[in-house]
Amino acid sequence: MSVTFGQYGKYRALEIIPGLLSWGILSAAVISAFVVPTVAVVFIIVFDLYWMLRVFYFIIHVLVSYTQYRRSLKINWYELLTGLANWDKVYHLILLPTYKEDLPILEEAMESLLRAQYRKDRLIVVLGGEERDQKNFLRYKEDLEKRYKHQFAALLFTLHPSDLPGEIPGKGSNMRHMGLEVQKYFAGRPDIHPDDVVVSAFDVDTIAHPQYLACLAYMFRTVDKPHRSSYQPITLFSNNIWSATAPVRVAAFGTVFWLFSELVRPERMWTFSSHSMSWKMLTEVGFWEPDLVSEDSRIFMQGFLHYDGDYRVTPIFLPVSMDAVAGNTYWESLVALYKQQRRWAWGVEHFPYMLKQFKHHPKLPRKDKLRYIFNHLEGMFTWATAPFLIFVLGYLPFLTVDNAESALFVNSPYTLQFMMRGATLGVFVTGALSFFLLPMRPSRAPRWNWLLMLAQWALLPVTFIVFGALPALDAQTRFMLGKYLGFNVTKKIVTPRDT
Repeated sequence: MSVTFGQYGKYRALEIIPGLLSWGILSAAVISAFVVPTVAVVFIIVFDLYWMLRVFYFIIHVLVSYTQYRRSLKINWYELLTGLANWDKVYHLILLPTYKEDLPILEEAMESLLRAQYRKDRLIVVLGGEERDQKNFLRYKEDLEKRYKHQFAALLFTLHPSDLPGEIPGKGSNMRHMGLEVQKYFAGRPDIHPDDVVVSAFDVDTIAHPQYLACLAYMFRTVDKPHRSSYQPITLFSNNIWSATAPVRVAAFGTVFWLFSELVRPERMWTFSSHSMSWKMLTEVGFWEPDLVSEDSRIFMQGFLHYDGDYRVTPIFLPVSMDAVAGNTYWESLVALYKQQRRWAWGVEHFPYMLKQFKHHPKLPRKDKLRYIFNHLEGMFTWATAPFLIFVLGYLPFLTVDNAESALFVNSPYTLQFMMRGATLGVFVTGALSFFLLPMRPSRAPRWNWLLMLAQWALLPVTFIVFGALPALDAQTRFMLGKYLGFNVTKKIVTPRDT
């Protein structure tokens, strides 16, 4: 279990570090621009050079990952799976936590599982409602049970009690309750061996590729130590991408390409959003922690710690598609996007957790500890500061110096311009690839929407700051000040899905 929020002492001091680091660098950049502008210019040049090289590095990994993605789409995973011994003993447990979702969203979740190329009598589907939404959930339960109960090995419904001690309302606490209830169900099913169960923790709007479950089962049967691994698919926010607002689309594709770049570096990966893992691992770590926001990534770290580093993420280069954030109005969609990004940035809560837990795991290799701490802190730092340093503060030293005639001040603008042109290569590459990831344009979307899909990338600098750095800095500041973030449920708007 994680340390109780609000606890002071050493753990509280660790919570301050990420925000202090980000604000310290941003403040130093502003102050030095007025006090020692030469130092500020040198720092900006070095940082922009680092960022340009990082963009090139990012592009290479995205292209490699995209190549594997295209290759994976062409494979008949179900055919490969059925050639393995005991393949049909693998049961898929699909957990679908829900809160205030409308019936069409839940129906589509059921229908997508029925489209899966896998034995339906090996699918155990669990819908987990909240007591705070009991009336709505029980009404839909009756309808769904009647229509889908006999189409799977089992269709279970759980109701998570509200206001349990040590919990915060959210996906993690709900799924923990779901896991405990399923554990009781398995106690009455001796025909299902726990070691043969693989769990997919999906957002309720997740539409998995028809071959995903077959591919997952194939990986589960063929990788080394399958119970010592989580399984991460490619997450596409494409269910409603044609009807989403331009800033939402840019942010959605930014997340997609970040995940692409991570999938070919599994040694540094955490799980994200909808993903899968073994039932055995879940029971051994005690399921999800009920008092945190970032349960999708924390469950990986729980396994990593439990097995003293002998735990990893296996990439699956098949997509699961989800809804991009939406609202009833343009403004509501932007507010929803900001809150979603801030919730994701709340992964900063893992930093003090790792430092504290690593001390209690002496068998965990020191190099692994250092790698995860550095990667996490560096990622959170650049998320919150890089857009400001590149697009805003990088110009400040040149505005504070009058008649600067030194070679440094004369040549620096050209140097920075050259590096930024190099970095924009990432925009062109990801912008081009985004067209290959789009679902077919629905008939209700006008043809000129293609032009919007192209023009939207001009919004990248603004989106990078407003829906990237700001929510990340917001999250770190709240964490630093002890103003802890609750779980914000992304609103689902019932509209025709893009197909």
